Amino acid sequence: MPMDLPPFQRLLDDNRDAVYRYVLYAAGPNEADDCFQETWLAALRAYGSLRNADNLRGWVLRIARNKAMDAARGRSRRPVPVEAVPEQATYDRNGLDPALWSAVGTLPPKQRGAVLLRFLADLDHAEIGLALDCSTDAARRNLHEGLNRLRKEWTP
Repeated sequence: MPMDLPPFQRLLDDNRDAVYRYVLYAAGPNEADDCFQETWLAALRAYGSLRNADNLRGWVLRIARNKAMDAARGRSRRPVPVEAVPEQATYDRNGLDPALWSAVGTLPPKQRGAVLLRFLADLDHAEIGLALDCSTDAARRNLHEGLNRLRKEWTP
């Protein structure tokens, strides 16, 4: 059964101010225009397949919310510009201090694996447990014990 939808232009005209105000405050002034455009493009793509037209304003504002969240996620992954690049210290493998790398190398295998997977691969306890073929609790314990041992034996 076809739905009786208003023309898309009327939807845009009736709600553009509310959507722009929302993305301006949700995504910030630097990304508001992009979010606004992406919201209306997504709405246009989905408009013909709507099943319920009772609350079109809420529907388009939900799309705007999702686009603002996408912008925030993207912003957290982009580099931040700085005036001067800080001087880099010379480190050994993967940016680790050679003394720290040596200390990590002396840990028992499961503790060493847990520390490396946590800080080099950014895995959580469950993923570390899967990689080390042990339980999540055992992975948490190996990481804890390895870090305690490093704190006692290594001085920066």
